[in-house]
Amino acid sequence: MAKVSLNSKNIKMENGILLPTLQSALPFLDLHGTPRLEFHQSVFDELREKLMERVATIAEGKEEDRYTKLEELLEKSFPLVKMTSIQPVVMQVLKHLPKVPEKKLKMVMSDKELYKVCAVEVKRQIWQDNQALFGDEVSPLLKQYIVEKEAALFSSDLSILHNFFSSSPKTRRQGEVVSKLTQMIGKNVKLYDMVLQFLRTLFLRTRNIHYCTLRAELLMSLHDLDISEICSVDPCHKFTWCLDACIREKFVDGKRARELQGFLDGVKKGHEQVLGDLSMILCDPFACNTLVLSIIRNLQELLSQDALPRDSPDLLLLLRMLSLGQGAWDMIDSQVFKEPRLDLEVVTRFLPSMMSVVVDDHIFTVEQKLPNEEKSSQSYPTALPDAFTRYLQNNRVACEMGLYYVLHIAKLRNKNALQRLLPALVDTYNDMSFGDIFLHLLTGHLTLLSDEFGSEDFCSVVFDGFLLTSFSSKENVHRHILRMLLHLHHKVLPSYMETLMKTLEPPKQCSEPLKDLHSQLTEKLEAQKKSPPPPDEAPALDLGLHPVSVPPTPSTPTTPL
Repeated sequence: MAKVSLNSKNIKMENGILLPTLQSALPFLDLHGTPRLEFHQSVFDELREKLMERVATIAEGKEEDRYTKLEELLEKSFPLVKMTSIQPVVMQVLKHLPKVPEKKLKMVMSDKELYKVCAVEVKRQIWQDNQALFGDEVSPLLKQYIVEKEAALFSSDLSILHNFFSSSPKTRRQGEVVSKLTQMIGKNVKLYDMVLQFLRTLFLRTRNIHYCTLRAELLMSLHDLDISEICSVDPCHKFTWCLDACIREKFVDGKRARELQGFLDGVKKGHEQVLGDLSMILCDPFACNTLVLSIIRNLQELLSQDALPRDSPDLLLLLRMLSLGQGAWDMIDSQVFKEPRLDLEVVTRFLPSMMSVVVDDHIFTVEQKLPNEEKSSQSYPTALPDAFTRYLQNNRVACEMGLYYVLHIAKLRNKNALQRLLPALVDTYNDMSFGDIFLHLLTGHLTLLSDEFGSEDFCSVVFDGFLLTSFSSKENVHRHILRMLLHLHHKVLPSYMETLMKTLEPPKQCSEPLKDLHSQLTEKLEAQKKSPPPPDEAPALDLGLHPVSVPPTPSTPTTPL
């Protein structure tokens, strides 16, 4: 028994912490009931933290042999990588090695547990030579990004002030997906190029323009972090930076317009492929929104100056960039990197016809202010110029401008002009008027005219004349109508609302979001029926204090004070 006790003591001496001053202090731990295991574990944890800090210090130092030291430490510690207590040290060494030995990288990659816990700095070294593995990591993030963008377009909020384009570019690129992608790429140009290739491929496969937004946001996120290793080699960097400033202001001013023109004109022969990326950046809905808003503002200025569209260099440049953005998919698909030629008749025929609609409206407004004897008998025009409707149907750039002009009219609360224009949107280029971005904006803008929904004529134009013409074949249109009615149902003429609800009954095979929207609207209408309707005019507040005639007395003055 004594021999066993002696052996136990020897083991403790041989494997304990060999500090002479410590031995006399250990009995104090026994008095406090602290097990030796707990003490040794805490010392071990502390030493591990110190070692990890030392690894970081060596890596950040300027000694020429710093990485040799880390490689030696890796050789000694890597065999213990499976030990939970030692693993953090090994991972710390791997993290700080700019080039991990190939053999070690393969071992980490082949072991799911090790791959999962290793730092992103190590994963970057694995990914740069394994595009498929990197694609597997990136793919869920790209899907998440698209889901978030589409969810924003179908948001329950319906407002002209808080819409899809309200958030600033900097706020957008601080989102989860862009932040994660930026971290995954780091300063690795090869990984950045891979992500761009994924985005081009997905854009070609799906035609989803949100991939173009991500292309621009990713570059500007790296710009914000001052990652010059990537920004300096991306030929689109300065163009995107300048355009980002325009998007922030929602306007392209003259100075920035000339800067952007300089970048486009500066594409050198033999480097035309950069036009493919520039067109993707201009295809971003936020860029497109900024360009068309600038065009509408430019047209208003030309109208006030009695000038023609073809005489404005700024307008022609905006149209050039809009055309380049609208042609992004065709350019990348065909691999013919050449700026699309803008149809000159868009400038000489379509824009003047659109401006004539503005003039018609202005003439009618002025006439209404004249004395009755000076008014003409003409009513508000209903027909549109042939050139206007023809180009809406046949030209992508003209259609984009036409749709934004309709939004501009709605923003001005111009009911007459809106009733004139909406029926023309039934037939547009590639059904652009039934796209989610336009319908998201239109439904928000129509809230400004909410009181007009009490008129059957107005409802007939908005619903029968436009929205209901395609809702049965396009579920997205169905959803946008229900989104709008959730906010405006109490303003719509009750008899018309009843007919609408029957028409908007979801088909048997439809998505859950559509069913949910219809259920929400049904519940709101039921609740509205149960609650008493609000009176048209609030009655005067009666406090039961009626005037009483008091005969005058000497103490009551008869003249007002």
